[in-house]
Amino acid sequence: MASGGPRGLVQCWELLLSAVALCLLLLSAAAAQQPSGGACSQNTNRTCEECLKNVSCLWCHTNKACLDYPVSRILPPTSLCKLSSARWGVCWVNFEALIITLSVVGGAVLLAVAVCCTCCCCRKNRSRKPDKSEEKAAREREERRIRQEERRAEMKSRHDEIRKKYGLFKEENPYARFENN
Repeated sequence: MASGGPRGLVQCWELLLSAVALCLLLLSAAAAQQPSGGACSQNTNRTCEECLKNVSCLWCHTNKACLDYPVSRILPPTSLCKLSSARWGVCWVNFEALIITLSVVGGAVLLAVAVCCTCCCCRKNRSRKPDKSEEKAAREREERRIRQEERRAEMKSRHDEIRKKYGLFKEENPYARFENN
């Protein structure tokens, strides 16, 4: 930990505290629930809060009945209780509001994922194609390179002429000078 410095120590403490908070949250939720062996019908004509302490119970607000949640279906049937008066989990949210909220949140999440994917794909395509300024810079570099090569060849030919004039020109065969005399 000493090599991580103070920043590594802070991150370690944050991780430890979040793990402890998660454990406390799970323990408090487990303690708040009644054992699932208790029948939901025992809480009929009581309060919504007492009924919903057991997660397998459904509170019908119209007839103040505590019913077993039909786990074989996702939504409770209307013959059991209307969606506008059915409560599960918390007393202040009915199933209609829950369905609408989850649909809106789910749609927003899907839209955000689609936008992110589209942006990432567009960014990749844009980075593959060189910009006009990059093309112009590459063209100018190539033109400068060609002009430099031309100047280099011109300077070489001038130097070769001067070397020939003063007899300093290196011929490929050093005995060629003697053959011409």
